[in-house]
Amino acid sequence: MGDTYSRLADAISAWIAGEVRTAGLDGVVLGLSGGVDSAVAAALCARSLGEESTLCLYMPIESRRQDRDDAILAADTIGVDLVEVPLDGVYREMLTACLIQPDDALARANIKPRLRMTALYAHSGGRLVVGTGNYSEYLVGYSTKWGDGAADIMPLARLYKDEVLKLAAELGIPRRIIEKPPSAGLWEGQTDEGEMRVSYYEIRTFHEGGAVSAQASERIRDLMGWSEHKRRPIPFFDARGWFARHG
Repeated sequence: MGDTYSRLADAISAWIAGEVRTAGLDGVVLGLSGGVDSAVAAALCARSLGEESTLCLYMPIESRRQDRDDAILAADTIGVDLVEVPLDGVYREMLTACLIQPDDALARANIKPRLRMTALYAHSGGRLVVGTGNYSEYLVGYSTKWGDGAADIMPLARLYKDEVLKLAAELGIPRRIIEKPPSAGLWEGQTDEGEMRVSYYEIRTFHEGGAVSAQASERIRDLMGWSEHKRRPIPFFDARGWFARHG
């Protein structure tokens, strides 16, 4: 396994370098949340482009102290600079300006990744914005549209979660980051699998044709259906075709 994931790291790193070169830019910027996906993405970018060309932002919004500590640990381990961009005040102002009610948990949660996306693009001069989502999340639409789902390149978007974990071990990501329960930090006690109500293992097993429980199968199908719009390009009315037929 070690040799496979070492070669995978080399391949993804070369791909990142090619994308940056094709774009005619100098580096990348990404959010370092304290979770394993962002740590792996940051490590691959640093491996590809060098630490000085990999800008990492920690963007707290009602975030846990552990997440900040783990983001700092990841940055120190990888050798990249970490810039803290506090967004708590902006978040509170947005809730007030948009009249978001305290009991509207989903609206409150989705504002957070959209603010972080805005901060990343504010720091993107000369850099590509790197998304950190994985394939398991992509398949069931576990992302915020125009939030963490918005990026210029997505190096992990065809790796299942368990593959990201194996790659993390290969890249030397600290074990406490690898082993912590995956969470987007949207509210106190929130975990990814708890919110999805299905495990990463079940998502992969289902999509590879394996057997999962009827309940898990139904849940995955529901998530896929509800999130199909996230995987499609933006639809537009074909006015050119209409004129060709009716003009």
